[in-house]
Amino acid sequence: MILTASFFSQLAGYVIVILIPIVVLYIVYLIITKTFRDMGFSSFEAIVIVFVSFFLGAGILDDYVGVSFSNIPLFTYHEYWKVGINVGGAVIPIILSLYLSLKNRLKPLPVILGIGVISVVTFFVTYPDPEKGIVSTFPLWVAPIVVASLVSLFFCWNEKRKSAPFAYIIGTVGVLIGADCLHLMSLLENEVQTTRYAVIGGASVFDMVFITGILAVFLDGLLIIQQKRKKD
Repeated sequence: MILTASFFSQLAGYVIVILIPIVVLYIVYLIITKTFRDMGFSSFEAIVIVFVSFFLGAGILDDYVGVSFSNIPLFTYHEYWKVGINVGGAVIPIILSLYLSLKNRLKPLPVILGIGVISVVTFFVTYPDPEKGIVSTFPLWVAPIVVASLVSLFFCWNEKRKSAPFAYIIGTVGVLIGADCLHLMSLLENEVQTTRYAVIGGASVFDMVFITGILAVFLDGLLIIQQKRKKD
């Protein structure tokens, strides 16, 4: 009986260890697909966009072909600093933002104002680190997510179907500008003795751009649903 109890106890432990990652991944999948559906994409398109972004952003292909498809070189600063832009963390989000802006016929002025607000918020919750790039700590990095959602609802109150793409645009572009662009010169002023890379949309900012865009849209959806329930 003792052996049987011990066996089932171990088995239950293994099952839990296996199930937890599966459940977490499934929840992430649901959040991502819902977010992109709110922006007008299908579940398949959502997975493709996310996969390509991570595939190029993480530099997985670079290790096999020996050529950088992930980071596009821009210029060299003070000999040791190599400045570039990440495809998955900057180029794809920018292209996607332009597409969503044109597709949903968003007015330029509100979009620019929204990006400006998120840029300022992001600037104050991030800082340059010569070893890691531009970084932010929890819970400060949550601020751009919440503000992007609230700003999108403010500007799209009468056209709530546009709030999701609006939140994604100002969230991703605002983080790119506020974190990488506004802190870039401060980072480059650090004296280094070996070659360092300053990549716009790379490293920690890659995660912040992705998370801000996704969760700002997801939070938007939750707030809209809550608002509808109050009216009903």
